[in-house]
Amino acid sequence: MSDQTAGHAKHSYHLVDPSPWPLIGALAAGLMFFGAVHGMHGAAWGWWLSGFGLAGVLLLMAAWWRDVIKEATFQGHHTPIVQLGMRYGMTLFIASEVMFFVAFFWAFFESSLYPKAATGGMWPPKGIIPFDAFHLPFLNTLILLLSGTTVTWAHHSLIEGNRRGLLVGLTLTVLLGLTFTGIQAVEYTHALFPFSGNIFGATFFMATGFHGFHVIVGTTFLIVCLVRAYKGHFKPDHHFGLEAAAWYWHFVDVVWIFLFICVYWWGGSGAAITE
Repeated sequence: MSDQTAGHAKHSYHLVDPSPWPLIGALAAGLMFFGAVHGMHGAAWGWWLSGFGLAGVLLLMAAWWRDVIKEATFQGHHTPIVQLGMRYGMTLFIASEVMFFVAFFWAFFESSLYPKAATGGMWPPKGIIPFDAFHLPFLNTLILLLSGTTVTWAHHSLIEGNRRGLLVGLTLTVLLGLTFTGIQAVEYTHALFPFSGNIFGATFFMATGFHGFHVIVGTTFLIVCLVRAYKGHFKPDHHFGLEAAAWYWHFVDVVWIFLFICVYWWGGSGAAITE
């Protein structure tokens, strides 16, 4: 009996089965942000709605990742040509994330390089006491740079067949990511300027806050990879899930370096020229 009569695919591509997750994900994310916007405008019900949407997003992530893991690890759908397409997709996704942060940097530099009357003609604006770049921000920089080396160690350990190095490297990376998030939360509690009412606080908290959100997403990504590594899902020649997580984590590292240099160090040092 031929492959065609047996119903087997005669190509290396993966035609994804119909899935409810994109629609459910859009609805859950919409509820989360719709509720958050109304919550920020004083509607108590908004935060409840946002929490419900967030729970939906988390459940969606678990279900969707479960399906992708099943397709990749147990059904063999992620052939080399499928993995190539996924690499292109991940590259474009990271490129879109780069442009996302470019918008925040653009707003920051437009305000800092050309101070307006609203900022007192200087940067940082009058009355703003910025963070000391070489205190907690510098510590977090060292933590993220170290995490970049541990995730690379884990990746190379997998390629070389060193399971212990893979597990230790991923565990350290997850712990460093959690430590970074905790330190940034502590840092925010010591901020001497508000989020609203001034362009410095708005650009600072939007840029660093969204980066912190990306760290949380990346840490979650790595936790999933760590669980999969313990279960033996990754092989030296078949591990795009881990590779994509490493790419994303390195992107998070690079964005933080720009944030540290431009926003914390230069932006908080009074380096801009007054009008």
